[in-house]
Amino acid sequence: MENIVLIVHLILALALIGVVLLQRSEGGGLGVGGGGGGAMSSRAAATALGKITWGLAALFIVTSITLTVLAAQDSAGTSVIDRLSGEDTGADVTTPDIPDGDGLLPPPSSDEPLVPPRAD
Repeated sequence: MENIVLIVHLILALALIGVVLLQRSEGGGLGVGGGGGGAMSSRAAATALGKITWGLAALFIVTSITLTVLAAQDSAGTSVIDRLSGEDTGADVTTPDIPDGDGLLPPPSSDEPLVPPRAD
């Protein structure tokens, strides 16, 4: 189910990008493009591309919310920090073996100069 919604979501995103790029520039944003046709009215005319844009945007938001709900249902009841700390939270989650702190630190610095490795 999640894969189907994700594919529809991606198709809507591409369609929304295409429809927005097809629309005529109204200007104002950068001070270029557009014409003086709508200068006397405060509301732009509702074109077919404008209606399609609004419809695609609404469907895009619906699929975004649907994907969020589906992902929340599949998520674990504990956080990543709880799983790493090894505390018993009641869930059957196996904690991975965490290396000791020495393996994660860089080597200690010494007074000797760094030497490139030899190619023997």
